Amino acid sequence: MQHIILLGDSTLDNAAYVPFNLDVINLLRNRLPDGWKATLLARDGSMINDIIYQLKQLPEDASFLVLSVGGNDALSHADILNERANSVSEVLLKLADIQDAFRNNYRMMLKNALSYKLPILICTIYYPRFPDPRVQKLSKLALSIFNDCITSEAFGSCSRLIDLRMIFNEDKDYATPIEPSEKGGEKITEAILEAVNKHDLNKNK
Repeated sequence: MQHIILLGDSTLDNAAYVPFNLDVINLLRNRLPDGWKATLLARDGSMINDIIYQLKQLPEDASFLVLSVGGNDALSHADILNERANSVSEVLLKLADIQDAFRNNYRMMLKNALSYKLPILICTIYYPRFPDPRVQKLSKLALSIFNDCITSEAFGSCSRLIDLRMIFNEDKDYATPIEPSEKGGEKITEAILEAVNKHDLNKNK
């Protein structure tokens, strides 16, 4: 039996954005084999530093963690896209400082999560779906500095990775430009179940 725990932000806690459809946790519960469970500890609006409090709520029978966080941390720096600068190097140095701080926070958070000795499935930050091409292009580029940290920390800790940038590839995956729809939730659910099943098959090898 598996007890899957969802940690993080509105990528996994998206009920507010799909009021007439199924959210991620209910989509997942509907797909679970008999005897399996899923618990939602993720909270809309959460940032990296909030994960420590979510982890303290882990049930004793938790067996698999799904972590999706960092998008709100990235959003907190969105103003830099409209700042004036004297040179390209000035902008790049500011982005490098932001990336360094993000990487350190993410690394410490992940170290804490790994201390619970449970397998962790880590999600990247998916691209938004802004109608303005300029805003979309800038957002995708800016997110690369955060996703670089997430992917490197995932691989460095030998954790499994879901690259949401790859599976969120249609307009219907989004309820808003930055929130997953029921269709997007179905894709997340499918990726979670695939990863858990692979772990279950190989855990004793």
